[in-house]
Amino acid sequence: MNATPMASRFTIGLFGRRNAGKSSLINALTGQEIAVTSQVAGTTTDPVYKAMELLPIGPVVFIDTAGLDDAGELGKLRVEKTYQVLRKCDLAVVVADVTAGITAFELEFIQLLIKRRLPCICVLNQCDKRLPDSHELEALKRTVKVPLVCASARSGLGIEEVKSFIIANSNYEDAEPALVGDLIHPGDVAVLVTPIDKAAPKGRLILPQQQTIRDIIECDALAVITKEQELKLTLERLNVPPVIVITDSQAFLKVSADTPPEIPLTSFSILFARQKGDLAEMVRGVKRIERLSPGDKVLIVEGCTHHRQSDDIGTVKIPRWIRQLAGGDIQFAWARGATYPENIAEYAVIVHCGGCMLNGREMRYRVEEARRRGVYITNYGILIAYVMGILPRALQPFPAASLALEKNDL
Repeated sequence: MNATPMASRFTIGLFGRRNAGKSSLINALTGQEIAVTSQVAGTTTDPVYKAMELLPIGPVVFIDTAGLDDAGELGKLRVEKTYQVLRKCDLAVVVADVTAGITAFELEFIQLLIKRRLPCICVLNQCDKRLPDSHELEALKRTVKVPLVCASARSGLGIEEVKSFIIANSNYEDAEPALVGDLIHPGDVAVLVTPIDKAAPKGRLILPQQQTIRDIIECDALAVITKEQELKLTLERLNVPPVIVITDSQAFLKVSADTPPEIPLTSFSILFARQKGDLAEMVRGVKRIERLSPGDKVLIVEGCTHHRQSDDIGTVKIPRWIRQLAGGDIQFAWARGATYPENIAEYAVIVHCGGCMLNGREMRYRVEEARRRGVYITNYGILIAYVMGILPRALQPFPAASLALEKNDL
């Protein structure tokens, strides 16, 4: 509860061929032996994450990845995981061994990063073996077309310069889209309806609730927390009405009934859909559900893994609601955690969780990939509000999304 969530940290991935020294470099950058190193190619098999503070960026997470040139069937799976990491990165560090040099392999990968508009730098590692002269270094800089720095994880040469290059090329000052900050002003009251989630560890709130409270406090506004059964009493005891009520989506129906119509109402899940994805696109996606035909396939995606309850929302409630809306024999599949299937084109609709465990880059990738494949996508909170007949009200604070709901453009 005291640490910045991984999804809110600036994400820095290290990429390169096997034995380029990525693991040694991440150990040197973090000052800890977090990644196993050896002379054997392919030592790193799964991404290794290390959270730390890198000022002035603030909370960051470094990710060590398997070699992009890994071979064999297992190697292919490792490379797929490496590209999954790439989707969530805010900055990429391309690592090359000074002995092998910067080859067409690294240059092709750097061009991919440039095409994706992903900030990147190149580190010529293991320069304790040989340090390029000024002429060679200038030629390399012209070739790679991104900032280049020489370093040695073994000797410590250039490590501080690598950090400086990361900071200088990170665009870390770009503002993250607001969660609730643009809906409230200093001194305003926001009421948060937070049922005690059975899946949450004892003594804790779930992550969306924590982050929304933090956002309200940072705006110098007041957060009033209540459970759904006490909402009506809470509103009666406030001297001034709240500027917004934000609820857990599964309590939508009762909260809507107990909240006066003049008070704006939405859910944590809808706020996250707006912050990390494309709210209007997800509103268009929910309208597709009523037009599902027998045999159509729906993919349900959760950005985390958790213990399943007897009436689990992803595996029980959402399929039940979709069948109520669409009728017929609808087929369901599930994906969880970092997995986002390659075969999404075979699905008519994707229903995604709020994505609190995913960063904005990963969530936007998933929405854009669905759009590119011609697949409609929506999220849990939008679907629940739609099923309960209160989606127009839940979207009232967001004009563009309300307009998408009104349009009949499927």
